[in-house]
Amino acid sequence: MKNWLIFISVFMVSLSLVISILVLWKAEAPFRSIEEQAEQLALEAKALAVVSESYTYNGKNSYVTVFGVDENGEKKAVFVPTNLEEDSIQEVFLKDGITEKQALSVFKDEGNVQKVLHMKLGYEEPGVVWEITYVNNHDKLNYVYILFEDGDWVKRIKNL
Repeated sequence: MKNWLIFISVFMVSLSLVISILVLWKAEAPFRSIEEQAEQLALEAKALAVVSESYTYNGKNSYVTVFGVDENGEKKAVFVPTNLEEDSIQEVFLKDGITEKQALSVFKDEGNVQKVLHMKLGYEEPGVVWEITYVNNHDKLNYVYILFEDGDWVKRIKNL
């Protein structure tokens, strides 16, 4: 009887682990698909020669931010809309704005930061922005948008 209980327990834990992995894998599939299509479009449009990484940015409009190097060897970020319209692609040279570390230092001066959850480079109405998502000292979710061009604050969404 003891062996049956052990077997059933191990089986149930294994089954739940496999189901969890499958659900997470399936949930991530649409993001992987659109990111691969955006990377391919950035290469075909000759905005980039080599792709290094990409991620989805969701702001007022959704973009896939694709990082890489152009044919001249300069590092760029290309913003491909999720509807994959080639004429709506935006791009920026990474040397023409503030780095992730510089944006973080501008942001850290704000204080009241418990933990930074993530930083993403994205495209919004005023231009290219760093989106910083963090939890404040009161365990509230906050968003800060800093202009890539000069480090000025664009907007803050506090205490969600």
